[in-house]
Amino acid sequence: MFNTPGFSKKFKQAVITCLFLFICNQGFCQKNSDWKLDKMPPDLEKDFALSSLPPHLRKDATVYLLDPQKGYYIAQKGSNGFVCFVTRTEWEWGKFRKDVAAAISYDAEGARTIFQVYKDVAAMRASGKYTALQIKDIVLNRIRKGIYKAPARPGISYMLGPVMRAYPGNADNDKVMTMSMPHYMFYAPYLTNKDIGGSEDGWPQVINAGALLLGERKGPFGYIILPVGEVEKAKIINDNKELLKRLKAYNPYFAIE
Repeated sequence: MFNTPGFSKKFKQAVITCLFLFICNQGFCQKNSDWKLDKMPPDLEKDFALSSLPPHLRKDATVYLLDPQKGYYIAQKGSNGFVCFVTRTEWEWGKFRKDVAAAISYDAEGARTIFQVYKDVAAMRASGKYTALQIKDIVLNRIRKGIYKAPARPGISYMLGPVMRAYPGNADNDKVMTMSMPHYMFYAPYLTNKDIGGSEDGWPQVINAGALLLGERKGPFGYIILPVGEVEKAKIINDNKELLKRLKAYNPYFAIE
């Protein structure tokens, strides 16, 4: 086509550039190191993961740590049904970032359903064989096919850690920030704020990034978010002073005011 008379050299270059940008925007271009994550010190990662849980659940919880070249593995085998870990990839945004790190935990039902997505995403990223957009499409397709299912009963995910580096909103907001917002998350598959009378300016509210991608009432991994009270938050921060120092020493992006 480019040898057709009348096509100038500049026009050919412009067309090639446009095609290249289009392909990259579809997720087919990926730098060799985009998927790579650093390995957090195991003791620090374990303590950070456990901070997501109330103290009385930590001793008997299962702790997963991340091997950036393989995925999650069990570092502490628990007996109470709860799992905790540090998430480093949020598949909904279709981006590989190196500065996402949030401690999260699930009860037995969340471990059976929602955590499986985190495990698969981590393994796919660690393989280096997929772009972030490809992983996003794989997860969405598995949800549509019923491979990934919503929790079958009400349950809870604790995110009671003193700090997190994460996306503050749904999948239409791609900003990442460091926050101190210990909170509870109750499973709310397919729900909207209207169902609970929630407000984007207050609490509680429904957060369901998947619904923005799949359509209203089609997101199986929604949550009703409820932050802890100010007194409880102050206690969590005070109880985790040493952990905060260690996290900040590991990476300055964990610093909070």
